Amino acid sequence: MTAMTAAPTPPPTTPAAPAARPGLRERKKTKTRTAIRDATYGLIREQGYDATTIEQIAERAEVSPSTVLRYFPAKEDIVLTDECAPLLVAELRARPADEPWPDSLRHVFRTGIALGAAAPAPEEPEVTRLRTRLMVEVPAVRTRMTENMARTGRLLRQVIGERTGRAPDGFEVRVAAMSLVGGLTEAALYWAEHGHEDDLGALVDRALDVLDQGLAPGKP
Repeated sequence: MTAMTAAPTPPPTTPAAPAARPGLRERKKTKTRTAIRDATYGLIREQGYDATTIEQIAERAEVSPSTVLRYFPAKEDIVLTDECAPLLVAELRARPADEPWPDSLRHVFRTGIALGAAAPAPEEPEVTRLRTRLMVEVPAVRTRMTENMARTGRLLRQVIGERTGRAPDGFEVRVAAMSLVGGLTEAALYWAEHGHEDDLGALVDRALDVLDQGLAPGKP
């Protein structure tokens, strides 16, 4: 990560206009997605992940099973929401072009963008803890998480390419992107494996330190 340098500062641009309020159709879709997630997490708390079925989720969310699967192709996808990845990319693109890359990353992650705080439907802390615990305990969720990491990595490669002037599919860019995704994933897993006792933001900072500075010898 330390080898990444910022691209030349582009000419000043006119500030972007505030984002328009989502239309009725988009708001309905968000409401449905939220209802499905809320139903899923409620059932998981009551009876566990494996016992929770798509049919039960649909009944509690008051939608059809086909609607659940239209929004989320698999039950694991309900747990591993991917709405924060596009937000992360947008926030990184909004940072000053001449800002050091590690500073851009630290700003974005520490303001909660990658941790779900700024998602269209912000996660409750209890939900975040449950989700990360499932990532550790449920093999199917862990497998799906690996697939999602690859998709997030592809999004990050575009931003890294823009910031460095490198091809997004180049070897070094791919390594940098997946190192970042892997480091943040390990921060979340470590947090869950240790009973959510640590501060997640501090763990993210430590992960970024390792990626930026390398591993100091002699420390546990």
